[in-house]
Amino acid sequence: MDAYDVVIVGSGTSGQTAAFDLNEKGLRVAVVEKSDRPGGTCALAGCQPKKWFYEAAEAIAKSRHLEGKGIVAAPDGNWRQVLEQKRQFTASIPEGTIQNLQKAGIDLVAGTAQFLDDRTLSVNGKRIQAKFFILATGAKPMELPIKGIEHVITSDEFLELTELPPSILFIGGGFISFEFAHFAARLGAANQRSVILEAADSPLGTFDSEMVELLVAASKAEGIDVRNSVEIEAIEKHAEGFSVRTANSGSFETNLVVHGAGRVPGLDTLQLDAAGVESSKRGITVDQTLRTSNRCVFAVGDCAATIQLARVADQEAHVAANNILAELDLGRKATMDYRAVPAVLFTYPQFAMVGKTEADLKQNKQTYRKSFAKNLSWPTYRRVGLKDAAFKILIDANDQILGAHILSDHAAGMINTIKQAMLNETPVDELYLQTIVSPYPTRESDMSYMLKPLLPHK
Repeated sequence: MDAYDVVIVGSGTSGQTAAFDLNEKGLRVAVVEKSDRPGGTCALAGCQPKKWFYEAAEAIAKSRHLEGKGIVAAPDGNWRQVLEQKRQFTASIPEGTIQNLQKAGIDLVAGTAQFLDDRTLSVNGKRIQAKFFILATGAKPMELPIKGIEHVITSDEFLELTELPPSILFIGGGFISFEFAHFAARLGAANQRSVILEAADSPLGTFDSEMVELLVAASKAEGIDVRNSVEIEAIEKHAEGFSVRTANSGSFETNLVVHGAGRVPGLDTLQLDAAGVESSKRGITVDQTLRTSNRCVFAVGDCAATIQLARVADQEAHVAANNILAELDLGRKATMDYRAVPAVLFTYPQFAMVGKTEADLKQNKQTYRKSFAKNLSWPTYRRVGLKDAAFKILIDANDQILGAHILSDHAAGMINTIKQAMLNETPVDELYLQTIVSPYPTRESDMSYMLKPLLPHK
Protein backbone atom coordinates (compact mmCIF):
# COMPACT_ATOMS: atom_id res chain seq x y z
CA MET A 1 0.00 0.00 0.00
CA ASP A 2 1.34 3.42 -1.01
CA ALA A 3 1.06 6.31 1.44
CA TYR A 4 1.25 10.04 0.75
CA ASP A 5 0.83 13.30 2.52
CA VAL A 6 -1.71 14.44 -0.08
CA VAL A 7 -3.46 12.65 -2.92
CA ILE A 8 -5.15 14.80 -5.56
CA VAL A 9 -7.80 13.28 -7.81
CA GLY A 10 -7.75 15.03 -11.19
CA SER A 11 -4.91 16.47 -13.27
CA GLY A 12 -6.67 19.57 -14.58
CA THR A 13 -5.78 23.17 -13.83
CA SER A 14 -6.87 23.13 -10.19
CA GLY A 15 -5.40 19.70 -9.46
CA GLN A 16 -2.00 20.66 -10.83
CA THR A 17 -2.02 24.02 -9.07
CA ALA A 18 -2.60 22.37 -5.70
CA ALA A 19 -0.07 19.61 -6.42
CA PHE A 20 2.76 22.04 -7.17
CA ASP A 21 1.92 24.27 -4.18
CA LEU A 22 2.13 21.29 -1.83
CA ASN A 23 5.14 19.74 -3.50
CA GLU A 24 7.11 22.99 -3.14
CA LYS A 25 6.70 22.70 0.64
CA GLY A 26 8.25 19.25 0.68
CA LEU A 27 5.09 17.14 0.93
CA ARG A 28 4.83 13.77 -0.77
CA VAL A 29 2.09 14.24 -3.37
CA ALA A 30 0.34 12.00 -5.88
CA VAL A 31 -2.08 12.95 -8.66
CA VAL A 32 -4.64 10.36 -9.78
CA GLU A 33 -5.99 10.68 -13.33
CA LYS A 34 -8.40 8.31 -15.08
CA SER A 35 -8.02 9.81 -18.56
CA ASP A 36 -5.24 8.64 -20.86
CA ARG A 37 -4.74 12.35 -21.75
CA PRO A 38 -3.81 14.19 -18.53
CA GLY A 39 -4.22 17.96 -18.39
CA GLY A 40 -7.91 18.57 -17.79
CA THR A 41 -10.82 20.03 -19.74
CA CYS A 42 -9.72 23.68 -19.58
CA ALA A 43 -6.42 22.99 -21.32
CA LEU A 44 -7.55 20.26 -23.68
CA ALA A 45 -11.15 21.03 -24.64
CA GLY A 46 -12.38 24.13 -22.83
CA CYS A 47 -11.29 27.65 -21.99
CA GLN A 48 -7.93 27.53 -23.77
CA PRO A 49 -8.76 25.64 -27.01
CA LYS A 50 -11.97 27.52 -27.67
CA LYS A 51 -10.04 30.81 -27.65
CA TRP A 52 -8.32 29.79 -30.89
CA PHE A 53 -11.74 29.79 -32.53
CA TYR A 54 -12.82 32.95 -30.73
CA GLU A 55 -9.83 35.03 -31.83
CA ALA A 56 -10.37 34.12 -35.48
CA ALA A 57 -14.12 34.63 -35.22
CA GLU A 58 -13.67 38.05 -33.58
CA ALA A 59 -11.27 39.19 -36.32
CA ILE A 60 -13.77 38.20 -39.01
CA ALA A 61 -16.67 39.83 -37.14
CA LYS A 62 -14.78 43.13 -36.87
CA SER A 63 -13.82 42.96 -40.55
CA ARG A 64 -17.46 42.45 -41.53
CA HIS A 65 -18.53 45.43 -39.43
CA LEU A 66 -15.88 47.55 -41.15
CA GLU A 67 -16.66 46.41 -44.69
CA GLY A 68 -17.14 49.55 -46.74
CA LYS A 69 -15.67 51.62 -43.91
CA GLY A 70 -12.02 50.98 -44.73
CA ILE A 71 -12.17 47.24 -45.27
CA VAL A 72 -12.75 46.45 -48.95
CA ALA A 73 -13.85 42.87 -48.40
CA ALA A 74 -14.11 40.93 -45.16
CA PRO A 75 -12.12 37.68 -45.18
CA ASP A 76 -13.72 34.25 -45.22
CA GLY A 77 -13.27 32.03 -42.21
CA ASN A 78 -11.46 28.72 -42.44
CA TRP A 79 -12.53 26.37 -39.68
CA ARG A 80 -10.03 23.69 -40.62
CA GLN A 81 -7.07 26.06 -40.37
CA VAL A 82 -8.13 27.18 -36.89
CA LEU A 83 -8.62 23.53 -35.92
CA GLU A 84 -5.04 22.73 -36.93
CA GLN A 85 -3.71 25.65 -34.87
CA LYS A 86 -5.74 24.48 -31.89
CA ARG A 87 -4.49 20.92 -32.27
CA GLN A 88 -0.88 22.10 -32.35
CA PHE A 89 -1.52 23.75 -28.99
CA THR A 90 -3.32 20.81 -27.33
CA ALA A 91 -1.15 18.02 -28.76
CA SER A 92 1.72 18.62 -26.33
CA ILE A 93 -0.39 19.11 -23.19
CA PRO A 94 -0.75 15.48 -22.02
CA GLU A 95 2.94 14.67 -22.34
CA GLY A 96 3.88 18.08 -20.95
CA THR A 97 1.66 17.44 -17.92
CA ILE A 98 3.32 14.08 -17.28
CA GLN A 99 6.83 15.50 -17.64
CA ASN A 100 6.17 18.50 -15.39
CA LEU A 101 4.77 16.29 -12.62
CA GLN A 102 7.64 13.82 -12.92
CA LYS A 103 10.25 16.59 -12.91
CA ALA A 104 8.79 17.95 -9.67
CA GLY A 105 8.76 14.51 -8.06
CA ILE A 106 4.97 14.24 -8.01
CA ASP A 107 3.65 10.73 -8.67
CA LEU A 108 1.06 10.39 -11.44
CA VAL A 109 -1.18 7.40 -10.82
CA ALA A 110 -3.25 6.25 -13.80
CA GLY A 111 -6.72 4.90 -13.09
CA THR A 112 -10.14 5.56 -11.62
CA ALA A 113 -10.21 6.58 -7.95
CA GLN A 114 -12.75 5.22 -5.47
CA PHE A 115 -12.87 5.84 -1.74
CA LEU A 116 -12.71 2.71 0.42
CA ASP A 117 -12.85 4.68 3.67
CA ASP A 118 -12.08 8.20 4.91
CA ARG A 119 -8.32 7.82 4.39
CA THR A 120 -8.02 5.24 1.61
CA LEU A 121 -8.50 5.22 -2.15
CA SER A 122 -8.63 2.30 -4.53
CA VAL A 123 -7.16 3.07 -7.96
CA ASN A 124 -7.72 0.17 -10.34
CA GLY A 125 -7.49 -2.20 -7.37
CA LYS A 126 -4.39 -0.54 -5.89
CA ARG A 127 -4.83 0.85 -2.34
CA ILE A 128 -3.52 4.35 -1.64
CA GLN A 129 -3.63 6.13 1.69
CA ALA A 130 -3.08 9.78 2.50
CA LYS A 131 -3.29 12.29 5.32
CA PHE A 132 -5.31 14.59 3.07
CA PHE A 133 -7.15 14.45 -0.25
CA ILE A 134 -8.07 17.13 -2.76
CA LEU A 135 -10.86 16.26 -5.20
CA ALA A 136 -10.50 18.08 -8.53
CA THR A 137 -12.43 15.80 -10.87
CA GLY A 138 -14.05 18.57 -12.92
CA ALA A 139 -17.37 18.32 -14.70
CA LYS A 140 -19.00 16.34 -17.49
CA PRO A 141 -21.90 17.02 -19.90
CA MET A 142 -25.29 16.86 -18.20
CA GLU A 143 -27.32 13.73 -18.96
CA LEU A 144 -30.41 14.61 -21.00
CA PRO A 145 -33.56 12.43 -20.88
CA ILE A 146 -34.23 12.75 -24.61
CA LYS A 147 -34.99 9.87 -26.96
CA GLY A 148 -32.22 9.65 -29.53
CA ILE A 149 -29.69 11.50 -27.38
CA GLU A 150 -26.99 9.16 -28.77
CA HIS A 151 -27.06 11.24 -31.96
CA VAL A 152 -25.86 14.36 -30.12
CA ILE A 153 -22.19 15.39 -30.00
CA THR A 154 -20.52 17.00 -26.98
CA SER A 155 -18.63 20.29 -26.82
CA ASP A 156 -15.36 18.32 -26.87
CA GLU A 157 -16.38 16.67 -30.13
CA PHE A 158 -17.55 19.97 -31.62
CA LEU A 159 -14.07 21.42 -31.20
CA GLU A 160 -12.67 18.46 -33.13
CA LEU A 161 -14.96 18.76 -36.17
CA THR A 162 -12.94 18.98 -39.38
CA GLU A 163 -15.65 21.06 -41.02
CA LEU A 164 -18.91 22.75 -40.11
CA PRO A 165 -22.19 21.74 -41.74
CA PRO A 166 -24.57 24.46 -43.04
CA SER A 167 -26.99 24.07 -40.11
CA ILE A 168 -26.37 23.31 -36.44
CA LEU A 169 -28.84 22.90 -33.59
CA PHE A 170 -27.68 23.49 -30.03
CA ILE A 171 -29.56 22.00 -27.09
CA GLY A 172 -29.57 24.46 -24.20
CA GLY A 173 -29.05 28.21 -24.07
CA GLY A 174 -25.89 28.43 -22.00
CA PHE A 175 -22.25 29.46 -22.49
CA ILE A 176 -21.38 26.59 -24.81
CA SER A 177 -24.28 27.10 -27.21
CA PHE A 178 -23.89 30.87 -27.57
CA GLU A 179 -20.11 30.82 -27.95
CA PHE A 180 -20.06 27.94 -30.42
CA ALA A 181 -22.93 29.39 -32.46
CA HIS A 182 -20.98 32.66 -32.76
CA PHE A 183 -17.85 30.74 -33.82
CA ALA A 184 -19.86 28.95 -36.50
CA ALA A 185 -21.46 32.20 -37.73
CA ARG A 186 -18.02 33.61 -38.58
CA LEU A 187 -15.97 30.51 -39.40
CA GLY A 188 -18.60 28.40 -41.17
CA ALA A 189 -20.04 28.58 -44.66
CA ALA A 190 -21.56 31.79 -46.02
CA ASN A 191 -25.06 30.40 -45.48
CA GLN A 192 -24.31 29.13 -41.95
CA ARG A 193 -27.39 28.92 -39.74
CA SER A 194 -27.68 27.86 -36.12
CA VAL A 195 -30.60 27.46 -33.77
CA ILE A 196 -30.44 27.37 -29.97
CA LEU A 197 -33.28 25.62 -28.14
CA GLU A 198 -33.63 26.59 -24.48
CA ALA A 199 -36.03 24.83 -22.11
CA ALA A 200 -36.42 27.82 -19.76
CA ASP A 201 -38.24 31.03 -20.61
CA SER A 202 -34.89 32.79 -21.16
CA PRO A 203 -31.34 31.64 -22.03
CA LEU A 204 -28.24 32.44 -19.98
CA GLY A 205 -30.17 32.36 -16.74
CA THR A 206 -27.37 33.76 -14.55
CA PHE A 207 -27.08 36.92 -16.67
CA ASP A 208 -29.27 40.02 -16.60
CA SER A 209 -32.37 39.23 -18.67
CA GLU A 210 -32.65 42.68 -20.27
CA MET A 211 -29.03 42.47 -21.43
CA VAL A 212 -29.56 38.89 -22.63
CA GLU A 213 -32.33 40.13 -24.92
CA LEU A 214 -29.83 42.49 -26.54
CA LEU A 215 -27.33 39.68 -27.12
CA VAL A 216 -30.10 37.52 -28.59
CA ALA A 217 -30.95 40.33 -31.03
CA ALA A 218 -27.27 40.71 -32.00
CA SER A 219 -27.05 36.93 -32.47
CA LYS A 220 -30.14 36.88 -34.70
CA ALA A 221 -28.44 39.33 -37.05
CA GLU A 222 -25.69 36.71 -37.49
CA GLY A 223 -28.08 33.92 -38.43
CA ILE A 224 -28.47 32.51 -34.91
CA ASP A 225 -32.07 31.75 -33.97
CA VAL A 226 -32.75 31.50 -30.23
CA ARG A 227 -35.97 29.80 -29.11
CA ASN A 228 -37.13 29.72 -25.48
CA SER A 229 -39.48 27.43 -23.53
CA VAL A 230 -38.85 24.53 -25.91
CA GLU A 231 -39.40 20.97 -24.71
CA ILE A 232 -37.41 18.52 -26.84
CA GLU A 233 -38.97 15.08 -27.12
CA ALA A 234 -36.80 13.15 -29.55
CA ILE A 235 -33.93 13.31 -32.02
CA GLU A 236 -34.25 11.21 -35.16
CA LYS A 237 -31.51 10.51 -37.67
CA HIS A 238 -32.19 10.43 -41.40
CA ALA A 239 -30.16 10.54 -44.60
CA GLU A 240 -29.82 14.34 -44.75
CA GLY A 241 -29.19 14.88 -41.05
CA PHE A 242 -31.49 14.97 -38.04
CA SER A 243 -35.02 15.89 -37.05
CA VAL A 244 -35.39 17.35 -33.58
CA ARG A 245 -38.99 16.90 -32.47
CA THR A 246 -40.41 19.08 -29.71
CA ALA A 247 -43.60 18.93 -27.64
CA ASN A 248 -44.56 22.56 -28.20
CA SER A 249 -42.56 24.08 -31.07
CA GLY A 250 -42.80 21.65 -33.97
CA SER A 251 -39.76 19.95 -35.50
CA PHE A 252 -36.38 21.31 -36.55
CA GLU A 253 -34.30 19.91 -39.39
CA THR A 254 -30.55 20.20 -38.98
CA ASN A 255 -27.24 18.73 -40.09
CA LEU A 256 -25.78 18.48 -36.59
CA VAL A 257 -27.03 18.45 -32.99
CA VAL A 258 -24.73 19.68 -30.20
CA HIS A 259 -25.10 19.26 -26.43
CA GLY A 260 -24.91 22.77 -24.99
CA ALA A 261 -27.13 22.26 -21.96
CA GLY A 262 -24.38 22.60 -19.40
CA ARG A 263 -22.10 20.40 -17.36
CA VAL A 264 -22.45 18.74 -13.96
CA PRO A 265 -19.84 17.71 -11.39
CA GLY A 266 -17.99 14.51 -12.26
CA LEU A 267 -18.55 12.49 -9.08
CA ASP A 268 -19.89 9.18 -10.38
CA THR A 269 -16.99 6.89 -9.53
CA LEU A 270 -15.65 8.44 -6.33
CA GLN A 271 -17.94 6.63 -3.84
CA LEU A 272 -18.04 9.70 -1.63
CA ASP A 273 -20.27 8.03 0.96
CA ALA A 274 -17.44 5.69 1.90
CA ALA A 275 -15.36 8.72 2.88
CA GLY A 276 -18.20 10.60 4.59
CA VAL A 277 -18.13 13.38 2.00
CA GLU A 278 -21.46 15.15 1.47
CA SER A 279 -22.59 16.33 -1.95
CA SER A 280 -25.62 17.58 -3.88
CA LYS A 281 -26.59 18.01 -7.52
CA ARG A 282 -24.47 21.20 -7.54
CA GLY A 283 -21.37 19.30 -6.44
CA ILE A 284 -19.39 18.49 -3.32
CA THR A 285 -20.37 20.59 -0.32
CA VAL A 286 -17.47 22.74 0.91
CA ASP A 287 -16.94 25.65 3.29
CA GLN A 288 -14.93 28.80 2.51
CA THR A 289 -11.71 26.88 3.19
CA LEU A 290 -12.77 24.29 0.54
CA ARG A 291 -12.97 21.63 3.25
CA THR A 292 -15.70 19.01 2.91
CA SER A 293 -17.69 17.23 5.63
CA ASN A 294 -14.60 15.00 5.99
CA ARG A 295 -11.91 17.22 7.53
CA CYS A 296 -9.22 15.37 5.59
CA VAL A 297 -10.86 15.92 2.20
CA PHE A 298 -11.02 19.15 0.19
CA ALA A 299 -12.78 19.79 -3.12
CA VAL A 300 -11.95 22.42 -5.73
CA GLY A 301 -12.96 23.44 -9.23
CA ASP A 302 -15.98 22.25 -11.16
CA CYS A 303 -16.65 19.23 -8.91
CA ALA A 304 -17.31 21.52 -5.92
CA ALA A 305 -20.62 23.28 -5.31
CA THR A 306 -19.11 26.72 -5.91
CA ILE A 307 -18.58 28.59 -9.21
CA GLN A 308 -17.56 26.74 -12.38
CA LEU A 309 -14.88 29.03 -13.78
CA ALA A 310 -11.24 28.18 -14.50
CA ARG A 311 -9.64 31.01 -12.53
CA VAL A 312 -11.95 30.36 -9.60
CA ALA A 313 -10.75 26.75 -9.67
CA ASP A 314 -7.12 27.89 -9.60
CA GLN A 315 -7.74 30.17 -6.63
CA GLU A 316 -9.64 27.42 -4.82
CA ALA A 317 -6.66 25.12 -5.36
CA HIS A 318 -4.32 27.67 -3.74
CA VAL A 319 -6.71 28.07 -0.80
CA ALA A 320 -7.11 24.31 -0.27
CA ALA A 321 -3.35 23.77 -0.45
CA ASN A 322 -2.73 26.60 2.05
CA ASN A 323 -5.20 25.08 4.49
CA ILE A 324 -3.56 21.67 4.30
CA LEU A 325 -0.18 23.31 4.89
CA ALA A 326 -1.68 25.19 7.85
CA GLU A 327 -2.80 21.87 9.35
CA LEU A 328 0.82 20.71 9.13
CA ASP A 329 2.19 23.99 10.56
CA LEU A 330 3.73 24.85 7.20
CA GLY A 331 1.53 27.78 6.22
CA ARG A 332 -1.41 30.04 7.03
CA LYS A 333 -5.12 29.33 6.78
CA ALA A 334 -6.95 30.87 3.84
CA THR A 335 -10.53 31.39 2.69
CA MET A 336 -12.22 32.00 -0.65
CA ASP A 337 -13.78 35.33 -1.49
CA TYR A 338 -16.65 34.94 -3.95
CA ARG A 339 -17.99 38.50 -3.59
CA ALA A 340 -17.07 39.72 -7.05
CA VAL A 341 -16.37 36.93 -9.52
CA PRO A 342 -16.67 38.10 -13.14
CA ALA A 343 -17.96 35.91 -15.97
CA VAL A 344 -17.38 36.54 -19.67
CA LEU A 345 -19.25 35.06 -22.61
CA PHE A 346 -16.91 34.97 -25.62
CA THR A 347 -19.42 35.90 -28.27
CA TYR A 348 -19.01 38.96 -30.47
CA PRO A 349 -19.65 41.34 -28.91
CA GLN A 350 -18.42 39.89 -25.62
CA PHE A 351 -20.94 39.72 -22.79
CA ALA A 352 -19.47 40.25 -19.32
CA MET A 353 -21.00 40.48 -15.87
CA VAL A 354 -20.05 40.72 -12.23
CA GLY A 355 -22.21 40.84 -9.11
CA LYS A 356 -26.00 41.03 -8.98
CA THR A 357 -28.55 41.26 -11.75
CA GLU A 358 -31.45 43.68 -11.62
CA ALA A 359 -33.80 40.72 -11.07
CA ASP A 360 -31.73 39.66 -8.03
CA LEU A 361 -32.12 43.10 -6.48
CA LYS A 362 -35.85 43.26 -7.15
CA GLN A 363 -36.37 39.81 -5.69
CA ASN A 364 -34.50 40.82 -2.52
CA LYS A 365 -36.39 44.15 -2.45
CA GLN A 366 -33.08 45.98 -2.34
CA THR A 367 -32.95 49.71 -3.06
CA TYR A 368 -30.73 50.52 -6.03
CA ARG A 369 -30.02 52.97 -8.83
CA LYS A 370 -28.89 52.08 -12.32
CA SER A 371 -27.18 53.46 -15.38
CA PHE A 372 -28.31 51.71 -18.56
CA ALA A 373 -27.96 52.39 -22.27
CA LYS A 374 -28.03 50.34 -25.46
CA ASN A 375 -27.08 50.67 -29.12
CA LEU A 376 -24.23 52.94 -28.11
CA SER A 377 -22.98 55.35 -30.76
CA TRP A 378 -19.88 56.68 -29.02
CA PRO A 379 -16.91 57.27 -31.38
CA THR A 380 -15.13 54.19 -30.03
CA TYR A 381 -17.99 52.05 -31.35
CA ARG A 382 -18.65 53.95 -34.57
CA ARG A 383 -15.07 53.51 -35.73
CA VAL A 384 -15.34 49.69 -35.45
CA GLY A 385 -18.90 49.52 -36.79
CA LEU A 386 -20.31 47.98 -33.61
CA LYS A 387 -24.01 48.82 -33.17
CA ASP A 388 -24.97 46.39 -30.41
CA ALA A 389 -22.94 47.72 -27.47
CA ALA A 390 -24.81 48.18 -24.21
CA PHE A 391 -24.25 48.37 -20.45
CA LYS A 392 -26.05 48.30 -17.12
CA ILE A 393 -24.45 49.28 -13.82
CA LEU A 394 -26.29 48.90 -10.50
CA ILE A 395 -25.36 50.69 -7.25
CA ASP A 396 -26.75 50.82 -3.72
CA ALA A 397 -27.73 53.77 -1.51
CA ASN A 398 -24.09 54.14 -0.40
CA ASP A 399 -22.89 54.44 -4.01
CA GLN A 400 -21.26 51.01 -3.92
CA ILE A 401 -21.48 48.91 -7.08
CA LEU A 402 -23.81 45.92 -6.73
CA GLY A 403 -23.49 44.57 -10.26
CA ALA A 404 -22.35 45.42 -13.76
CA HIS A 405 -23.27 44.00 -17.17
CA ILE A 406 -21.48 44.97 -20.39
CA LEU A 407 -22.09 43.97 -24.02
CA SER A 408 -19.12 45.21 -26.00
CA ASP A 409 -15.83 44.31 -27.57
CA HIS A 410 -13.17 44.35 -24.83
CA ALA A 411 -15.90 43.74 -22.25
CA ALA A 412 -13.57 41.41 -20.32
CA GLY A 413 -11.18 44.26 -19.54
CA MET A 414 -13.94 46.63 -18.52
CA ILE A 415 -15.62 44.15 -16.21
CA ASN A 416 -12.29 43.53 -14.47
CA THR A 417 -12.11 47.25 -13.62
CA ILE A 418 -15.57 46.97 -12.05
CA LYS A 419 -14.56 43.82 -10.19
CA GLN A 420 -11.60 45.55 -8.57
CA ALA A 421 -13.78 48.49 -7.56
CA MET A 422 -16.25 46.13 -5.91
CA LEU A 423 -13.52 44.26 -4.04
CA ASN A 424 -11.89 47.51 -2.90
CA GLU A 425 -15.29 49.02 -2.03
CA THR A 426 -14.54 51.99 -4.26
CA PRO A 427 -17.55 54.32 -4.43
CA VAL A 428 -18.84 55.18 -7.87
CA ASP A 429 -17.61 58.80 -7.79
CA GLU A 430 -14.03 57.70 -7.11
CA LEU A 431 -14.21 55.07 -9.84
CA TYR A 432 -15.54 57.73 -12.20
CA LEU A 433 -12.49 59.92 -11.60
CA GLN A 434 -10.19 56.92 -12.10
CA THR A 435 -11.76 56.02 -15.44
CA ILE A 436 -11.52 59.59 -16.71
CA VAL A 437 -7.72 59.35 -16.64
CA SER A 438 -7.67 56.00 -18.44
CA PRO A 439 -5.87 56.05 -21.82
CA TYR A 440 -8.14 57.92 -24.22
CA PRO A 441 -10.08 57.10 -26.34
CA THR A 442 -10.47 53.48 -25.24
CA ARG A 443 -13.23 51.27 -23.91
CA GLU A 444 -11.81 51.80 -20.42
CA SER A 445 -12.09 55.58 -20.74
CA ASP A 446 -15.65 55.13 -22.06
CA MET A 447 -16.54 53.75 -18.66
CA SER A 448 -16.63 57.31 -17.34
CA TYR A 449 -19.73 57.85 -19.53
CA MET A 450 -21.32 54.73 -18.05
CA LEU A 451 -20.68 55.89 -14.50
CA LYS A 452 -21.52 59.59 -14.82
CA PRO A 453 -25.34 59.17 -14.47
CA LEU A 454 -24.71 57.49 -11.10
CA LEU A 455 -22.69 60.31 -9.55
CA PRO A 456 -24.13 61.52 -6.25
CA HIS A 457 -25.81 64.90 -6.34
CA LYS A 458 -24.11 66.98 -3.65
